[in-house]
Amino acid sequence: MFGGKKSRPDKDIPDLSGKVIVITGGGWFCFDTRVLSADKMTGNNGLGKESVLQLAKHNPARIFLAARTPSKADAAIEEVKNAVPSANISYLKLDLCSFKSISAAAQEFKSHSPRLDILMNNAGIMATPLAETEDGYESQFGTNHMGHALFTKLLMPILLKTAEVAGSDVRIVNLSSEGHNLAPRPQEILFDEAKLKKQGPWARYGQSKLANILFTKELASRYPSITSVAIHPGLILTDLYAPNQQSNMLLKYGVKLIGPLFMADVATGAWNQLWGAAAKKTEVISGNYYTPVGACSQGSKWAQKKDLAQELWAWTEQELARKGYS
Repeated sequence: MFGGKKSRPDKDIPDLSGKVIVITGGGWFCFDTRVLSADKMTGNNGLGKESVLQLAKHNPARIFLAARTPSKADAAIEEVKNAVPSANISYLKLDLCSFKSISAAAQEFKSHSPRLDILMNNAGIMATPLAETEDGYESQFGTNHMGHALFTKLLMPILLKTAEVAGSDVRIVNLSSEGHNLAPRPQEILFDEAKLKKQGPWARYGQSKLANILFTKELASRYPSITSVAIHPGLILTDLYAPNQQSNMLLKYGVKLIGPLFMADVATGAWNQLWGAAAKKTEVISGNYYTPVGACSQGSKWAQKKDLAQELWAWTEQELARKGYS
C-alpha cells in the first residue's frame, strides 16, 4: 500500500522560511449531522492537522488552517503549537458547502497575506448520505470538487503573483483517491445533477475524486508556473468512515477489527501529500497523479482523458460564472 519513495517528513521537508501555506481541513458534513453520534462528529479527518504539524516544523512564515468549525480548528492549532511553539498558525473560517463562505474565506486570506506558496486542498467527505450543498450541488461533488475549484480560482491571482517571485516554488496539492475508479459508468462524470443524485454514495464519491484528478491536469496545463498535483493518501484509518459506520454494521465493525491491520495511521497517511507539497521541484511533475509515496500513477482510463478534463473545466467555469464567480 505504501510503496514508492522512502518518506521521512522530519528530514525530507526542506526549510520553508518565508513561505505561506493554506490547508483545508475539517468536518464538511453537508447533510443532517444529527444522524451521527457526537463522538463521530470529530470535524477533522486528521490528515490536514498532521500536514500542518509536519510543515510547521520547518519554519514557514505562516500556515492558515481553513476549516468549518472554529472550536475544532482552534483545538487542532493549539495541539500543533504545543508541539511546535514557534509555529505561526491562523484559523481561516471556510465552509466548502457554501460558495458564500468560500468567497469570504478567500477575501479574508488575501487581507492577511501578500503571497501564497502552498495550497493544499485536503478537506473532503466520503460516501455520505444524499444531500445538497448550499448552492444546490450533490454534497460530495459540491464539496470535494466544486468547493475547492472555487477556492482555488479565487486564490489563483495571489498564487500566480507569488510564482513570479524569483526562486519561488508554488504548489497546489489536491487530495484525490483510488476511489476515483468507482465513478459512474459509462459516463464517469455526470454533469446532470438529477442523474448524479440517482447514483449510490460510493459512485458519487468516485465522481468527485475523478474530478479532482481531471481538474489538476487542467490546472497544470493552464498555469504552468505553478506545480499542481493530485494525491492519493492511501487507505487511512480516519473518521471519514464515520457516516457509513452508522448505517453499515459490516463496515462499522470491519473498520474497528480489521482496519488496524490494513490501514495506515494518520501520520503515515499524510506522507504523500507532504511529499507533493515539499519534495524537490524536479521530482514533482505538474499534472500528475501520485500514489504513496511519490509514485506516479496513470489512474483509470477516464482519468487519462484530456477531453474529459477539458469538458469538466469548461462546465465548472460555466457553473461558477452562473453563480456570480466569473
